[in-house]
Amino acid sequence: MTQLKRWLGPFWPFACFSLFALCLLGFSRLGLALWQADRVSAVDGWGTILLQGLRVDFATLCWVWGIPAMFTMLLAGPHGAGRVWLSLMRVWLTLSLWLMVFLEISTPAFITEYGVRPNRLYIEYLIYPKEVLSMLWAGRKGELLLAVLVSLLTLWGGWRLSGRLLGGLSLPRWPLRPVFALLILAIGFLGARSSLGHRALNPAMVAFADDPLVNALTVNSSYSLFFAIKQLGNEEDAASMYGTLPDERVIEIVRAESGRPAAAFDSVSLPSQSVNPASHQGKPKNLVILLQESLGAQFVGSLSGLPLTPNIDALSRQGWAFEQLYATGTRSVRGIEAVVTGFTPTPAQAVVKLGKSQTNFFTLADLLKQRGYSTSFIYGGESHFDNMRSFFLGNGFSQIVEQKDFKDPVFEGSWGASDEDLMAKANDTFEALHKEGKPFFSLVFSSSNHDPFEFPDDRIELYEQPKATRNNAAKYADYAIGEFFRKAKQSEYWQDTLFLVIADHDSRVGGASLVPIPRFHIPGVIVGDGIAPKQDRRIVSQIDMAPTLLSLMGISASYPMLGQDLTRTPDDWPGRAIMQYDKNFALMRGKDVVILQPEQAAEGFVYDATAQTLRPAPQSDAMKEQALGLALWGSMAYQQGLYRTADTTETTPKQQGSYRTADTTETATKQQGLHQPPENADTVVR
Repeated sequence: MTQLKRWLGPFWPFACFSLFALCLLGFSRLGLALWQADRVSAVDGWGTILLQGLRVDFATLCWVWGIPAMFTMLLAGPHGAGRVWLSLMRVWLTLSLWLMVFLEISTPAFITEYGVRPNRLYIEYLIYPKEVLSMLWAGRKGELLLAVLVSLLTLWGGWRLSGRLLGGLSLPRWPLRPVFALLILAIGFLGARSSLGHRALNPAMVAFADDPLVNALTVNSSYSLFFAIKQLGNEEDAASMYGTLPDERVIEIVRAESGRPAAAFDSVSLPSQSVNPASHQGKPKNLVILLQESLGAQFVGSLSGLPLTPNIDALSRQGWAFEQLYATGTRSVRGIEAVVTGFTPTPAQAVVKLGKSQTNFFTLADLLKQRGYSTSFIYGGESHFDNMRSFFLGNGFSQIVEQKDFKDPVFEGSWGASDEDLMAKANDTFEALHKEGKPFFSLVFSSSNHDPFEFPDDRIELYEQPKATRNNAAKYADYAIGEFFRKAKQSEYWQDTLFLVIADHDSRVGGASLVPIPRFHIPGVIVGDGIAPKQDRRIVSQIDMAPTLLSLMGISASYPMLGQDLTRTPDDWPGRAIMQYDKNFALMRGKDVVILQPEQAAEGFVYDATAQTLRPAPQSDAMKEQALGLALWGSMAYQQGLYRTADTTETTPKQQGSYRTADTTETATKQQGLHQPPENADTVVR
């Protein structure tokens, strides 16, 4: 060992730490694979995971310690600069080892929640330490204490070990040091690239299965996280992931996919903007959207889920219930993006969090505010979470009601006031606005159905023990919905208001498919005076809700949303849903599915909703191009500022063959007869 230390010289401490880290990462991967053994065996993935995993681990260590090792070869020595550098390397070795250990320790909990290794979401949650720490302390004390203990032991052990390894190094003669340094740099560079091809190693290169978790196990959590951070710089551009199409072709595709006639598109500068006359011709209604946290179909009795939602089940028999409604993503901000703005999902963060969309970005609130509506966001927690406050205030929401505005709430948990406090506050707000004679739109966002699942005692008969479980919290959230509608139906604003109860996303979205479609299935029901009961079996998306609501409200408008007005869509329409799952994008039309993955060819599947399985099946090139066009549109619209409130000033005669066309609102409406209600409108609105 002494001879080896003398032979490796300044590279000795890095070699020892690398060997330890390789063992750590390998054992962690093996443990995770054994935990998910059924899924690994299902794709015959043991050999690939372990061998390719070793490749990724070696590349990771080359990235982390390659350049520091090179400079140590050049700078180490008994002189002042050399001692300072070795002290810095002691800190670097200790902290980088700790980070690898910490990320691996936290990986099981992240996989349980999101179905993959730590990625961009991991960083996003770290922006809100108060909420995250309180959530972890309330619901995951054991895991949190274990992470703290292992972190302290790693820091102590790493510091002691690095001190011993960096002491008494044998140093090559000065003329040889540049040669050895170049050798270390070359090994580090080749190891980090891990490829002699055009592209360096990336997660797509070692992906081999149609199960995202199995592919994620092949990499390590440090690599996964920092690759995701690197992607933040260019992820706003879907073309860098999925491929390109000319802008004109993208516009043609999304216009056709919207189901609107060509003459409805009326703007030169906003190519997705179209004229949309309402099916309801009476007095415009108020609108309330009750956005339910993490309430997937698996928790909803009327959708063949667990018997946890008697109140939502009752509402589904009283209103327009969507039996095959799919979320666009897996985060609350993605659900907000879809429901409030009608924007299609992208591999970037939701527009709620992106810089260019903080002002002058289309929302229902902005459109309705221009028509004299009072607009509000009502939330039991702190509205700055996930940048909601900034986005809402910049895009049409006049009033924010949040945790500090709740006086003497019945119950407060880690995420703020309870759902029953939230619903009571919402009802009081609506009654006050109605008395003032103001039309209103409000987004009411629940939070009790969120880890650590805190809610008041003696409200529901617990579904299971212990109390603080997801199933019990879902049942309590439904209880709060029931209490709200009990009051709303007795209020004076009831007859003038349209309500949508909808989930933002399902909980713990994961599965053995490139996109776990069953975990995107969510409840949605529109209720209100004049809404006839209807069980809608068509496949629909969250982006279809906003156009449909405006139509039912009696709001005729030009807007850039591409979702369908379902009051005008035939009952035999097979439907369409769009889903973004991490870096994968899915278009589902009927049972046919196309999935886009980064730097790979589009793949075709067929979805069996009864068995909840996705099996490979050829799909047409046309559908693959349509999926690509929809995936590219979001990035294109965001980057070029194409998703704004209706442009009513730019109109020109129609020019065939170009997306830069415009018709006046009046002409487009008369030509298509769009001012008339649809023939089947009486099946939806009395």
